[in-house]
Amino acid sequence: MAETRLSFKEMCARFDVTPRTLRYYEYIELLAPEREGRARFYGPREIARTTLILRGRKFGFQLEEIRQWLLIYEKHGTDAQMQAWIKMADRQLLELAEQQCQLQDAMDELKALRDETAATLEAKGLSPETNDA
Repeated sequence: MAETRLSFKEMCARFDVTPRTLRYYEYIELLAPEREGRARFYGPREIARTTLILRGRKFGFQLEEIRQWLLIYEKHGTDAQMQAWIKMADRQLLELAEQQCQLQDAMDELKALRDETAATLEAKGLSPETNDA
């Protein structure tokens, strides 16, 4: 069975990232594709790392946190990496919960101001134009 190997263009398409993103990940040493002349090729290791990087970004982790987490695997193996992941995930869950509360507070305040303004217009006999959400 042939080893999966993707070209630079195929990696961009597979992960729906820009060439600039892939080059940046390489520049900051998150990825290390094989090179043949000017061409870059991404094997299973780089494909897996890209999956983890993008998943980490989706969950709001900083690239440096992701780098440190990936280094744990290289230096200490899977079990240490999984333990570190649990700690990182717990911290991020707390951060996301705080952001969720802040967002809910902002939405509640905005709705109250919107309703107050609509009531003022109605009291003047004007009909507020609405886009019901």
